[in-house]
Amino acid sequence: MMNINWGIIGTGGIASKFANDLSFAKSAAKYAVGSRTLESAEKFAEEHSFSRAYGSYEELAADRNIDAIYVATPHPYHKENVLTCLRAGKAVLCEKPFTMNAGELEELIIFAREKKLFLMEAMWTRYLPTIKKVNEWVNNGSIGEVRHINAEFGFNAPWDPNGRLLNKQLGGGALLDVGIYPLSFASMILGTNPEKILSTAFIGDTGVDEQFSITLSYEGGNTASLHGAIRVDLSNHASIHGTEGTIHIPSFFMASNATLKKKNGEVEIFQEKRASLGYQFEIEEVGHCIHHGLMESPIMPLNESLEIMKLMDKIKDDWNLSYMIR
Repeated sequence: MMNINWGIIGTGGIASKFANDLSFAKSAAKYAVGSRTLESAEKFAEEHSFSRAYGSYEELAADRNIDAIYVATPHPYHKENVLTCLRAGKAVLCEKPFTMNAGELEELIIFAREKKLFLMEAMWTRYLPTIKKVNEWVNNGSIGEVRHINAEFGFNAPWDPNGRLLNKQLGGGALLDVGIYPLSFASMILGTNPEKILSTAFIGDTGVDEQFSITLSYEGGNTASLHGAIRVDLSNHASIHGTEGTIHIPSFFMASNATLKKKNGEVEIFQEKRASLGYQFEIEEVGHCIHHGLMESPIMPLNESLEIMKLMDKIKDDWNLSYMIR
């Protein structure tokens, strides 16, 4: 399989992590990085061994040698940046959350499908070997019928009202930053259409949600209890509870191990060993899809990303939390 030449838009922390993991991904090559300034792009390219550096996103998108572009800018800019790449005919992997709302995402999906271009949300957790094993346990009935899941992700960020996490103009808040993880996890296990949504949030001094709790109820009585925070540490674990057993996943968003405990006392532990952070697996998924002519990933399909975004919109509306859209 031929290498996929990767370009990256953005030079922040998540872009650096992604660039490091490109070295571990099969059939992936570091090619170019684009930033708002050439100086920033050249510094990033030198630090991460990229061949080319561009002082604008448009220049990077126009490079004919690039096969796929990872959009790693703050989420209020995702729609604009993704459209720039799609208009240039590039396959796109966009950092989560995909966009600021479902309307923006729907526009991107329509455009990508009309132009027959690959587009995917960078929900890297889905592609981790441990999470694939968890799905295997669930699908083969190892814990019987799933009845409830717990998932939470939170950390205690320093107080910085101008920083990305707490700045409303930059799309700050727990739901958009960390909430996408437990919501996507619930969607993966229980589906995209809960019958009832109950939630509460603490809106802090900067006008964004600093922590939240969400309960989802599904047809048949299944439930999900989800929590997120950016000003307090949480366990970051997830668990799936069934009629015949339980699955526990420490640090589920970057999972490297999981434990299956059956009702009859049997215990199975899955332990993954990897040198990378884990982004390599979503990188490899993009390469696999491109080489097989797929326009989206069957593991993280666009319609599911859209339904999750609609759910997030509903939750934000319940909190009277709105953002200025660029």
